[in-house]
Amino acid sequence: MPVYNKLVRDRILEIIESDGLVYNARILEPTELLKEVKAKMIEEAKEFQTTKTVNESVEELADVLELIHTALSTLGVTYDELDEVRLQKKVRRGGFEKAIYLVDVKDK
Repeated sequence: MPVYNKLVRDRILEIIESDGLVYNARILEPTELLKEVKAKMIEEAKEFQTTKTVNESVEELADVLELIHTALSTLGVTYDELDEVRLQKKVRRGGFEKAIYLVDVKDK
């Protein structure tokens, strides 16, 4: 019997049941949820890193975006508030559109 010990999407238990399988699961407390969302986000980012096609990339990015929405809800922050912080950072430090890859910085 595989042991997962990880956050899963809301309908996964229904899918497991429809396959005639039995599971053990529990509902996380809000403080646990945020910790597990962070862990799941790393998992999904690693999966995104290994994608080979545009479709696979979009699927993994959708998972990351869903986790962002869950994290925001848990933190009591709206997506618009997050986007405002993103825009402020972009004004101060720039975005990633120029694809700059910093190799090194020499000491003075």
